[in-house]
Amino acid sequence: MAFMDCCYASSDGKRVMTLRQFKQWVKTSLDTNRDGRISKAELREAIRLTGFLFASWKSNKVLKSADTDHDGFIDEKEFINLAQFAEKHLNIRIIK
Repeated sequence: MAFMDCCYASSDGKRVMTLRQFKQWVKTSLDTNRDGRISKAELREAIRLTGFLFASWKSNKVLKSADTDHDGFIDEKEFINLAQFAEKHLNIRIIK
């Protein structure tokens, strides 16, 4: 699922999607090895592909914010943390 297929742009330029759509987009687009978790390498590549500068630095920032058990991955129980980070820093609005 491409990022543009799952959401629409609001008048303020943010991509708007439901939490379910965001979760599906993350699983299909970021979890490239399909292990159910998002690794630092998967985050870095996704950030790089979206055109953000400093992909390695940003992936570290995302992981530090979302990975509450500090195992180096964002898993199902930490997914809401990733959604909250995306809303604050990645120009995404999550709606109900």
